Amino acid sequence: MKLKKRIFILPGLIIVLALFFFIKKIENFANQDINLSQELIFTVPAGTGRAGLETLLAQHKLIEDKQLLPWLFRLKPEWVKFKAGTYRLQKGMTLKAVLQLFASGKEAQFAIRFVEGSRLSDWSKILQNAPYLKHEIENQAPKALLDALDMKEGESLEGWFYPDTYLYTAGTSDMELLKRAHEKMKTIVEQEWENRGKNLPYQSAYEMLIMASIIEKETAIDSERTKIASVFVNRLRLKMRLQTDPTVIYGLGDKYTGTIFRSNLNTFTPYNTYMIDGLPPTPIAMPGLAAIKAAAHPAVTEYLYFVANGDGGHTFTTNLVAHNKAVSLYRQRLKQDK
Repeated sequence: MKLKKRIFILPGLIIVLALFFFIKKIENFANQDINLSQELIFTVPAGTGRAGLETLLAQHKLIEDKQLLPWLFRLKPEWVKFKAGTYRLQKGMTLKAVLQLFASGKEAQFAIRFVEGSRLSDWSKILQNAPYLKHEIENQAPKALLDALDMKEGESLEGWFYPDTYLYTAGTSDMELLKRAHEKMKTIVEQEWENRGKNLPYQSAYEMLIMASIIEKETAIDSERTKIASVFVNRLRLKMRLQTDPTVIYGLGDKYTGTIFRSNLNTFTPYNTYMIDGLPPTPIAMPGLAAIKAAAHPAVTEYLYFVANGDGGHTFTTNLVAHNKAVSLYRQRLKQDK
């Protein structure tokens, strides 16, 4: 009788042991590092099923034994609920970590950086070269862009996008990024306009934005921005022309070759502040927060002039005699440095 029991128990024990070792094999398979020597951007297309994912993993040579994958999915059915998307796979990740990532739907984030003082033309080039971005704005008429951003016809797009680093996932459109940057800039301009200093010579928040763009192009030194702002505000109050080179450069467009000539200063454009009164018609760049704050809260000074000092900063003066002297010193400095 005991012998018969052993005969029945032994096959069952063998099956249990075989099942145990097979499960361990599957678990070891899941815990093995994928075959990856460097970061890989991996896309799971929409509609991909189990068989499709198995094929994709095998095509990228991320797994060695494709036959074990169906068994792993049976053992871990929650990993079968993977989501379409583009994912960032790192060297050292296990197959388990990869499948959990696909199931989480946490897609790879890509970063795009727009710097302070850049122009819309610069943004267009950056967007065109951004990876995994869907291009919608290329070849679109300005009116279509204005409509998409809820801006009025005739308004300028220049200046209305906030320079910052923006994260996006694969398939995001360039228009969506522009909308985010535009909304952020609108919010900041509105806030600074509401909290601006008293008795500033701006007729609107837009004029403050124009001023901020000029300040942005004139200096990158934090301590100078409010002084630069004070010079231009003082000039506007006294009905003096701004006479700022960055606006002239913007008005020249592609004709600017790196040097401003006397003939450029004597050639009319709507942005030649040596010839026009007041502010130019639009911003000349995308200003950052510091420049916008400087435009909204300029320093209280009597400065009317400034010129480069040769050390990266500027010399500020209150009258033309002192300004001409500062210009002379700067030119001497340039000769000495040659």
